[in-house]
Amino acid sequence: MKKYHVIGLGNALVDQEYKVTDDFLAEQSLEKSIMTLLDESQQDALLTQLNKKFELEKRAGGGSAANSLVALSQFGGNAFYCCKVANDEAGAFYRHDLESAGVNTHLKAQDNDGLTGKCVVMVTPDAERTMCTHLGITIDFSVEELELDKISESEYLYIEGYLATSEIARHAVQEARQMAQSHGTKIALTFSDSSMVKYFKEGLQEFLQPGVDLLFCNEDEALEYTETTDFDSAMQHLLRFARQVVITRGPAGAVIGEADKRVQVPGFKVKAIDTNGAGDMFAGAYLYAITQGLGAAQAGTLASRSAAEVVSNYGPRLEPGTQQAILDELGLQPDAAAVNA
Repeated sequence: MKKYHVIGLGNALVDQEYKVTDDFLAEQSLEKSIMTLLDESQQDALLTQLNKKFELEKRAGGGSAANSLVALSQFGGNAFYCCKVANDEAGAFYRHDLESAGVNTHLKAQDNDGLTGKCVVMVTPDAERTMCTHLGITIDFSVEELELDKISESEYLYIEGYLATSEIARHAVQEARQMAQSHGTKIALTFSDSSMVKYFKEGLQEFLQPGVDLLFCNEDEALEYTETTDFDSAMQHLLRFARQVVITRGPAGAVIGEADKRVQVPGFKVKAIDTNGAGDMFAGAYLYAITQGLGAAQAGTLASRSAAEVVSNYGPRLEPGTQQAILDELGLQPDAAAVNA
């Protein structure tokens, strides 16, 4: 068995979360429910306005793939994360945060000048999250941040769609893919956000070539990417590039597609407070489940239940102890051999 269940590639971002109003988003000319890239001065100006009107609710290490690996680790999986931070306060916070969550990295070996990336997360009363990100030093994520030996020691390589924004990051992804393919490591990809499909589709197309083992996206992303309004057609199109496609549908659950079958995953009714990290939680719990010997239906149910739990609280993570409670509730027993891999 391999040492790690999943190794992830993605941006290292410190999340700063605020409760805001729709009026505030309109005043700031922000497109609701998607991620917008800002430069440092634009993000500083936004934070100045936020801090005048609202209180900081939560600060945590973030990034799409990082959130998924934290979820996997807290369920009991073994995770490694390749990312990039600077020698600043935010970078030190990020390193400590991932370590506390049980995610392995080599961040202590990095010695980078600059600014660690930050993501401002604004949650409106309808629980929708709107994000404004300054990538900072993570925009220079490259082959230098890859741990190629760790890729060969992992069951899955998990690629964050946000990396499509950077040419050097896309090159690093291709290097990582080659290592994975030559060592029998399966490849999983998440589209991450509808803004990636809308504005960086060519980069995602590059990530999907010549194919992946597992693709995560939500329904809006699937329809946007395949340029259709028909769900079944979108699924069929995406299966040309992935052996398994998982399309989340919010409160309606998810659909897991393979060439010859579809699995309907139920949704779980909760009072949504904050949708930030729902897709990341789904992917992390799903990856945990399939690397522990559970089938697609069980993995999807665990992922759906975990995502429902995370949206009923602020922030993209579950409180410690919640993971085992969910497993007990669903009557799921992971493969002990896989857990101890």
